[in-house]
Amino acid sequence: MANYEMIVLDLDGTLTNREKKITPRTKEALMKAQEKGKIVVLASGRPTAGVEPLAKELELSRFGSYILSFNGGMITNCKTGEAVFSSVLPFSSNERIIELAEEHRVDLLTYQGREILTNNEQCPYGKLESQINHLPLRETDLRTALTGPVPKFIMLDDGDYLAMVEPRVKAALGRDYSVYRSEPFFLEIMPKGIDKAKSLGRLLEKLGMKREQMIACGDGYNDLTMIQYAGLGVAMDNAVLPVKKAANYITASNNEDGVALVVEKFLL
Repeated sequence: MANYEMIVLDLDGTLTNREKKITPRTKEALMKAQEKGKIVVLASGRPTAGVEPLAKELELSRFGSYILSFNGGMITNCKTGEAVFSSVLPFSSNERIIELAEEHRVDLLTYQGREILTNNEQCPYGKLESQINHLPLRETDLRTALTGPVPKFIMLDDGDYLAMVEPRVKAALGRDYSVYRSEPFFLEIMPKGIDKAKSLGRLLEKLGMKREQMIACGDGYNDLTMIQYAGLGVAMDNAVLPVKKAANYITASNNEDGVALVVEKFLL
């Protein structure tokens, strides 16, 4: 069996169950793995502050593990708090993206400090993002409130409507941006070339490790690249079909300790 030294975990639908909680068995397995010197990376589309409660629960700062946030837009060393890697949208693009949201009559949000800023705090999808990340949602004039570059914007609306908006936004912004739906109701706009796999490659290089030493577990479309890239790509039983097809191994669902089973089998 390969000598795996790192496990990378998507959060929603992977590490956490339907209640967005880490089950006792999964937590115990991950704590044991870290005590053996294995590195745990929490890899999410969430902002860094939205991942921190789970990082705290798993004591990542004690073991020197990592948070990969904004789908790879930032990697943070939990022990030192330093950003190992960071990529943001050019400040000049803020105005264009705000205009596109107005043109297509969709709600918009982004992140600044420990807040989620939006043009409409009544939007149910904005409220959902606030709940998931345990960050306050504040309605404001985004043009004046954003004082610098941001890691990403999310356009919010019903899935059927966003499916029509997506190709238009892609065409309007051009090739320097990554535009995709992470959920039917979330259209994400990020710098080009940012995904979980590319950022994990940077982290491995920094740590002097090879991808063959890495396990990656996920369930959604934004996990596909890291599952293809990892030495052992693991799909949850609840994963979307393309992720299952790309995986080397399929574990139980996020509600049935799927991550714990992987840790116990391949790391302990």
